[in-house]
Amino acid sequence: MLYYLIICRSLTYAQRTAAALGRTGITAHIFRTPRQIAGEGCSHCVKIRQHDLEDALAVLHQVGLPPKRVFLADNGGGYEEVRL
Repeated sequence: MLYYLIICRSLTYAQRTAAALGRTGITAHIFRTPRQIAGEGCSHCVKIRQHDLEDALAVLHQVGLPPKRVFLADNGGGYEEVRL
């Protein structure tokens, strides 16, 4: 199963991102960004279903919460960065 990870610069931004998505009916879960893709320091990410990406990006743009980075992920642990 494929899903997207929206990387946020802090826990607060991840919480705001998840809340904004939740208000529009997009299911979002917050957790620490996997080490393989975290980049600099610690960060948090928001996990969304594969088919929700386009709507999620539109919502985040509207509320002024642009994602730091976005990755396509699978349950096997593979990650591929999505160019926005």
